[in-house]
Amino acid sequence: MLQFDPVQLPDSSHALRDEIRQFLAANMPSGHRPNSDFLSGHNPQFSELLGTHGYICMNIPVEYGGGGRSFFDRYVVAEELLAAGAPVSAHWFSDRQFAPVLMQIGTEQQRKKYLPDMCAGKSYFSIGMSEPNSGSDLAAIRTSATKVDGGWRVNGTKLWTTYAHLNHYMIALVRTAPVSENRHHGMSQLLIDLHDDSVDIRPIKNMGGDEDFNEVVFNDTYVPDEDVIGEIGNGWNQCTAELGYERSGSERFLSTFRVYIEFLKLFTDPPNDLQAAAIGRIASNIMALRRMSLSVVGMLEAGKMPSIEAALVKELGNNFEKIMPEIARLAAPLDADKTEFNRTYRESILLSPSTTLRGGTREILRGVIARGLGLR
Repeated sequence: MLQFDPVQLPDSSHALRDEIRQFLAANMPSGHRPNSDFLSGHNPQFSELLGTHGYICMNIPVEYGGGGRSFFDRYVVAEELLAAGAPVSAHWFSDRQFAPVLMQIGTEQQRKKYLPDMCAGKSYFSIGMSEPNSGSDLAAIRTSATKVDGGWRVNGTKLWTTYAHLNHYMIALVRTAPVSENRHHGMSQLLIDLHDDSVDIRPIKNMGGDEDFNEVVFNDTYVPDEDVIGEIGNGWNQCTAELGYERSGSERFLSTFRVYIEFLKLFTDPPNDLQAAAIGRIASNIMALRRMSLSVVGMLEAGKMPSIEAALVKELGNNFEKIMPEIARLAAPLDADKTEFNRTYRESILLSPSTTLRGGTREILRGVIARGLGLR
């Protein structure tokens, strides 16, 4: 049964919103131009500045370098960073999912080793799930890890790995046992150093001309036992639980938010009925998706793992992000200066294919939702 209980942000989160807005007004990198993608740039200096001010890993305990604050506070900061188009891609995955994963299933040694630099905005992680020739069937992964003295030897390829060419580590889902009748058995998660000489990273240029996705090839890469995440053989369950962090955040409906901002700037006169309807349609979608996303945050704050609800947020968010730029284009005033609007609109179209790749394709998500509702 799907559950989206109404959630109200605490007063502390409202005060934090004013604080982060003041920070952004004073510290947005000079010359930075927000684009139509939620990551909007890999800027280690800005990430370190955020870490210095305590805006990364806010929900991680203080003893590991975090802020010891709530998931709600982390949500507010992330929402403001995305709405402003800040360059957050360097630390984003560390902050969003890997720090909470280490708190949940990591060892004390791993927490002490990796969390302080994550919280300081100095350590950047990539997601190692997708592979060539497996499509959206994550259970079809073939990257293998063979047990050796003191650790594991990894061989295989990961694909669509965001910013692997710039980040430090990958948490990779690999096969540590042969495929059996239960295809979800025999998988594990390993933490891999992307700077190891045995790791070959090949950037993939997207239609917008940027390089953010990568193909990552492991050639007998050694991973010590101390860098096994969670339990050997439990990788599938760990990975699907982790997706609850990845799929439900505000980036699932704010990736193309810059288009909406530039659309609203076009109106120097009151909008006509068609334009008002477009503005209202976009705003109502954002508000509904935000309420759903906040509800998932409330469940995470309560210690739950709402994977079905998170999948629904991503599915509906992806649908909205694909149609929103076109709604705005059709209603844009004809006589306005559309220079910036056209730029963000074009970027949103060129980058739109990646929207449905990140965090699972729409077809797979619909299967997850149907299974969760008992429909298949």
